[in-house]
Amino acid sequence: MAHIRKYDFDYSRRLFMDKTARGIGGAGVLGALWPIMAESGEIGRAYPDELLSIEAYTKGKVKNGDWIDKSNIELVQDLVDPALMIEVMQMDRKFQISPSGTTTDVTKMFPHEFLEATLKNQGRAKLDEVGNVRTDDGQEWIGGLPFPQVDNGVQVIANMTLSWGRHDESMYAVIADAVDAEGKVVYNYELVWCEQQVSGRTSGPLPGDHAGKLRYQSTWFTEPQDTKGTAFLSVWPYDQRAFPDLFGYLPAFKRVRRFPTNQRFEPLVSGLNFYLSDAWAAGDPYLTWGNYKIVGRQPYLGSSQGGWMGDLPNWRPESHGGPDGKTFFIVQKELIPEVIILEAEPTGFSRAPYSKKRVYVDARNFVFPQMLTYDRRNELFKCGEPGFGQYKTAANEVLDKGKPAWSWTWYHSHDFQGRTMSRFNQTAQVAGGYKSDYNLTNVYDNYMTQAAMRRLGT
Repeated sequence: MAHIRKYDFDYSRRLFMDKTARGIGGAGVLGALWPIMAESGEIGRAYPDELLSIEAYTKGKVKNGDWIDKSNIELVQDLVDPALMIEVMQMDRKFQISPSGTTTDVTKMFPHEFLEATLKNQGRAKLDEVGNVRTDDGQEWIGGLPFPQVDNGVQVIANMTLSWGRHDESMYAVIADAVDAEGKVVYNYELVWCEQQVSGRTSGPLPGDHAGKLRYQSTWFTEPQDTKGTAFLSVWPYDQRAFPDLFGYLPAFKRVRRFPTNQRFEPLVSGLNFYLSDAWAAGDPYLTWGNYKIVGRQPYLGSSQGGWMGDLPNWRPESHGGPDGKTFFIVQKELIPEVIILEAEPTGFSRAPYSKKRVYVDARNFVFPQMLTYDRRNELFKCGEPGFGQYKTAANEVLDKGKPAWSWTWYHSHDFQGRTMSRFNQTAQVAGGYKSDYNLTNVYDNYMTQAAMRRLGT
């Protein structure tokens, strides 16, 4: 059934502006988004047609499947951010509007068990007197999004921080390319990024004594030879005012050392411009940042769905653009009906190179299609742009407990000042035989201790 035409873009724009100005929470235009999603499994009744169809939004000038480049990006200029505009206009970047259009099915936007936990536990989360998430009976959070209908910026970042990958255990086999200012790929790495959730689990408590922990996260490199065995381990407290313990194993020294807190704003290895602080646009405990503000709401073009390249070798996107035609992945973007634009400042880090970050957050599932960071002069520094989606195409599929797997798929970390790009894609397997997988067993003992780091290094 078509929506009444009076609910056009101008109506939506005015409503978004009014919500932002008045500090009103909750997503949706024609109705509250999450209750509609929970009841019907679809988002369609929450938005007018003009926010669900790029063709309707542009009055037929752009259609599903069309390519956007510098010759026509002005047709969608109010749907993109400043960083993407620079990439397209000055660096010959292009992207395709998703042929399948805007995703309306909620089951395609989450891992199945995480969505079920969100539905089961909705309404039970609150922020305590210091800003940590607690249940209505004062316990640590019990799984899923704590705030599917947000009222403020702290609730937005809590949704993004408490469970990064939205699985109890995640192992990502990753290929990473470091592209220099001339557009040359100067480093190529293979690595594993692994996450072990402690609180907010959907499958019961983690065996052992992990009191007061939110998660463990480890990274180790498997190629090339000169970085093979380099490993890092972050141990996150549940209290979001406290900094994670960060340990590193360097094969040349054959020992584990503790790194200082401000190491979160330095590259892990040579050539990459990605910081631990950048992870998931929520790489630090959220109460070590502050001055959270929702500064806008709008429709947006982002890669919140359809990002998996499972039909290509190594699930590896093709590259294009930049000085040597290798700077950007070729990706698809869809019209997201509503993003929440969140700003925050690194109040807990006296030496942070960032003055603030601006995060575009998909109101449907609270993943981020874009993060912009600004230097101390308040000039654009970096952007972090991911792709997400189900691991399913017409020809291939990856299952997670019998359901289509859902995860991040690719990531751009673009340093505008150094003119470098770090590109990451999740792949089926990297050197050492490590495979992308979810909800594994014995992850803590195998990968999340200092002894495990030494073992991985040898």
